[in-house]
Amino acid sequence: MTSKTLSAVEGEGLRLDKFLSNQLPELSRTKIQKMINDGLVFVNNTEAKASLILDGSEFIAYTVTDLNINIKDISPQEIPLEILYEDNFIIAINKQPGLIVHPGNGHPSGTLANGLVYYFDQLSDLSGSLRPGIVHRLDKDTSGVILIAKDNASHRKLASQFQNRTIKKEYFAITWGIWKEPKGSINNAIKRKRSDPTSYHIDKEGREAVTNYELIKQGQYLSSITFYPKTGRTHQIRVHSSSMNHPIFGDNKYGGGNQKIKGFIPEVNKLLKKLLNNIGRQALHAKKIVFNHPDNDELISIEAPIPLDIQNIENNIDLTNG
Repeated sequence: MTSKTLSAVEGEGLRLDKFLSNQLPELSRTKIQKMINDGLVFVNNTEAKASLILDGSEFIAYTVTDLNINIKDISPQEIPLEILYEDNFIIAINKQPGLIVHPGNGHPSGTLANGLVYYFDQLSDLSGSLRPGIVHRLDKDTSGVILIAKDNASHRKLASQFQNRTIKKEYFAITWGIWKEPKGSINNAIKRKRSDPTSYHIDKEGREAVTNYELIKQGQYLSSITFYPKTGRTHQIRVHSSSMNHPIFGDNKYGGGNQKIKGFIPEVNKLLKKLLNNIGRQALHAKKIVFNHPDNDELISIEAPIPLDIQNIENNIDLTNG
């Protein structure tokens, strides 16, 4: 009999049984349903039903009774990682664009998690065997600072700060268009699309989502901007920026790719296409995170330098003025 605890940080909006299926690919859906029906799954210390919708803040305790279950341990891989900060409790990584945070369907290896188990002997396991140390996540093509916990106590304290919204985050981005206001707040609920479970959209029936923003530099076609998300919904900044008709530059999923280039003068068209081709991803970077250290409560601020591909676009903002 094996008992473990999972953080539901990636389960926002999902049913409990669906979330467990995603997190525990080594277990069949039938096995997971039986665990729940047998009262072997607890959410925040309360026996839970399969249909429970998670909000991402919960801790899920479960017990696997079959001792012959083949647990798939994550394989260590030598993946280059830029360490911004490390002590006995936490690690901060500057995640490069194109690096997936943890294994999943279609990408069983080559992830940040594979690199973490290669370099570090001790990592928390609250997020499951395929997500060692992972407290929160960044999208594959979003670069920047991500926090890793070395032990479960540190993981719980960091997760609590995310849940209570005391962690402060800053993202640097390039967006399309001219913003009407130099600073403001976007307060629109977000929900997973039924037609495409990998995408999200604005929906009043969704989860609360708040993003503050402040313009840095503005041209006729592109702007650089700092986003300050107050909540941590999946794709929040990308969806919010797109909902204002200012999608993130290069974000094909939310309307910020080549579909935005139309009706411009030839010289501008050519430059914008070149910039899109050069970056090959959304121009979004997790620049800064401020939090209380899980061991001594000291206020810690960690910054990841803006990568050259995004700097290059910002340097060309004035050149797109036609």
